[in-house]
Amino acid sequence: MYTETMSHAFAGMRFRDAAELLFTRLGLLLLAIELKDDEKKECNIAINPGPSTVIQSQTQGFFIAQSADEVKRAFYWCKICHADVYDVSLIKKCKCKNLSLFRKGGKAMMKRASTAAGVISAGAQRVNNGFIGRSDPDTLNAGAGQQLINVDTGRVGGGVDLFEQQEMKYDSTGMFHWCPARLLEECILDRNQAAMTVLNGHVVLCLFADKDSPLIGLRNFIMPLRASNFHYHELKHIVIVGDVEYLKHEWKTLHNLPKISILNGNPLSRADLRAVNINLCIMCVVVSARIPNPNEDPTLADKEAILASLNIKAMEFEDTLSGIGVPVHRVVQGIPQQQQQSGTRSGGGRQQQQFWQRPPLGVLIGTNVPMITELVNDSNVQFLDQDDDDDPDTELYLTQPFACGTAFAISVLDSLMSTTYFNDSALTLIRTLVTGGATPELELILAEGAGLRGGYSTPDTLANRDRCRIAQITLSDQPYEGITTGSTYGEMFSIALKKHGQLCIGLYRLHDQASLDSNKRYVITNPPAELRLLISDNVYVLEQFDFGYSKFETFGSETGGGGGGTSVGSDRLFA
Repeated sequence: MYTETMSHAFAGMRFRDAAELLFTRLGLLLLAIELKDDEKKECNIAINPGPSTVIQSQTQGFFIAQSADEVKRAFYWCKICHADVYDVSLIKKCKCKNLSLFRKGGKAMMKRASTAAGVISAGAQRVNNGFIGRSDPDTLNAGAGQQLINVDTGRVGGGVDLFEQQEMKYDSTGMFHWCPARLLEECILDRNQAAMTVLNGHVVLCLFADKDSPLIGLRNFIMPLRASNFHYHELKHIVIVGDVEYLKHEWKTLHNLPKISILNGNPLSRADLRAVNINLCIMCVVVSARIPNPNEDPTLADKEAILASLNIKAMEFEDTLSGIGVPVHRVVQGIPQQQQQSGTRSGGGRQQQQFWQRPPLGVLIGTNVPMITELVNDSNVQFLDQDDDDDPDTELYLTQPFACGTAFAISVLDSLMSTTYFNDSALTLIRTLVTGGATPELELILAEGAGLRGGYSTPDTLANRDRCRIAQITLSDQPYEGITTGSTYGEMFSIALKKHGQLCIGLYRLHDQASLDSNKRYVITNPPAELRLLISDNVYVLEQFDFGYSKFETFGSETGGGGGGTSVGSDRLFA
């Protein structure tokens, strides 16, 4: 990941237009740009910003590339001198006037642009007369259409105090979902209760710890999964399988985060794993909080995590949800298909269709359970995959488990530290992508040990939800018109960016295309534009927050919920 000042040729272009040009012509993936706030004297990083964002002169861009020399193309690019140059190696420093203007007159252009923006902003403020119009279904008057909210008083229309009518759904900064504090005992399930709960599409955290283990900070793991740029029904239920005595020490940092359950059990127990329907989970994470014994062989430091992973892979499962029909309400355009329809209703100008559909059946063999294991010792990665042919001396980042996303080691953070030393802005970008975002106010709250505090929804805090998020798109669902097997990655990149505002950052491809039983995949980050796609590929994209309704509603839901999801929600199965 590299940062570079973008050429004057990009000034005035929308972000998505610049990103497409950089990828298709220069072979560079532009992830984000730096936006300068002259009033607050600070800079913010905008990841795949919306269509209204225009690149200013001397804007710093954040790129994924093979080397710093490649990123220099974005600095030297000139639409006059390089318009007909298709060999990227020939894009060098030119001598036209645009480059000198870029170097000398950038500040003057930025000043004129900021002045014009201030005039437009002032005019808009006079038109609104101190009110902000919103039609967000998650705002304080959901379903009431567009309302005028007075920023100063927090009142709507006739003067009803909004703050007295709403419940707190987000923390005080609006960055994460929040709920009133719950007792640990309220979230504990025994094996029978867990088995009776139809868990599906959830996250299973296998935790090795005891009451004397040091705290590892589970809040840092769960908070990104509770980011407010996901709607509530999109949040995945988290089931922690581990020692309750240890979790008592961590609970004070977790009790305000919704959708968490605890099974007081052992991650090595197959009965406990079956009780939480591990074959139906969307991800299983294996973590250990135990301190390695310095007198033992370093290979034994990860013995429990490795044994748990191999134990899960050796399990076999039955069709757990066979014969279960679940009512699904789906929003459809036009007239519903009669063969699927069992009843329709309309509301809010949209037609909703109810039909019976079976939930995903899950996997039948343990090797197909999506799983990631944390390792202390890099060399232990060789024990995670019995089918892996990697040499034991192979570095971690070249091994199959790391490429497939099934192994994570502490040493990965070393490269992040090195990157931060040479480029401090890269840490902010990576942190925003991984943790779901942070604000100076939230940093101060957490640094003082106060924990997350609930807050009333205001236009400012609700605006914090409008930030980019990572999603995984399945090509077999045909999300992009005309994109199928044989299409190029570059074609999909342009369509996704222009028509859907989604910035493609990589592929998740099946390792063995011929095997019907294996779902092992590996990641291809920033593939070349000429790479041919397969219909079985999944695509990692950076997409905008969706203020509207989702295409699919949650199971058994009688009313529309929030939006942005690409798959049927399953929260109703275990709520």
